[in-house]
Amino acid sequence: MTLKFARLGTAGNEQPAVIAQDADGTEKYFSLTALTNDIDGGFLASDGIERTREALNKGELPEISPEGLRIGAPVARPGAVVAIGLNYTAHAAESGATPPEVPVVFLKPTNTISGPFDAAPIPPSSTKYDWEVELAIVIGQEASYLSIVTEAAACIAGYAVANDLSEREYQIPGAAGQWTKGKSLPGSTPLGPWLVPANDIDAGNLRLQTLVNGEPRQDSNTSDMIFEPATIVHHLSQYMVLEPGDVIITGTPEGVALSGRFPFIQPGDVVELEIEGLGRQRQEYFQANAAQAGAAQAVSLAGTHA
Repeated sequence: MTLKFARLGTAGNEQPAVIAQDADGTEKYFSLTALTNDIDGGFLASDGIERTREALNKGELPEISPEGLRIGAPVARPGAVVAIGLNYTAHAAESGATPPEVPVVFLKPTNTISGPFDAAPIPPSSTKYDWEVELAIVIGQEASYLSIVTEAAACIAGYAVANDLSEREYQIPGAAGQWTKGKSLPGSTPLGPWLVPANDIDAGNLRLQTLVNGEPRQDSNTSDMIFEPATIVHHLSQYMVLEPGDVIITGTPEGVALSGRFPFIQPGDVVELEIEGLGRQRQEYFQANAAQAGAAQAVSLAGTHA
């Protein structure tokens, strides 16, 4: 039985749920409120995934209907969102960079996380807003000064789809260009729709795709990563404590607007991102004024607290 964990409901009122898929592909939704108040670090660290399997096998979880329910980010607001840059060789080349010999690491504010289908604001002064489909790691056990990569693999609870939206004018040019400025904007980390347990998927061989207004932009495979997930977790553990519920986004493949081959996101554009086995996101973009951008930030904050 394949499991997919989700958080359903209006922003700030999401309820934890699990989607169970039988061998014939039939899916049923079940409430997790009997086991936990939320899908968060505490749930993951206390063997929440295995407890869910046991409860399903015993018939202890009530079936629910997802009809009409918003899908929020699949994990409650993490303590940290850690990002890896230039982790696909072809993307490094299209960015004009040499493939890194060690992971490039930066942080994103946790209040950038939004639901996978939420309307997405283009920042008020933005001219170069860009998409980035990425495999997201969700940490299930504390990782600190890990000795070997196999220890790191055991710290991964599961995986999800992420979009690392990036304002390139803020990120790159001139003396003031900084990755943090370009990647910290309201609603700039749509996450989900699901969290799939690490043991239920081969994260090293997943197709990643991005469509803009139905036209293909990115089409690659996680097998092309320079640093695979367990290596990333092991490396990060030497410099920071990764806690249960933390999210690591692992870099994007080639095909972004920064390449010069495609226009940047415009108001009214629809961006769809998909990773094989992890589901599909869809965001419709609007030009935000300062008040709307602030409102989007508030939704992101509310949407990650159940």
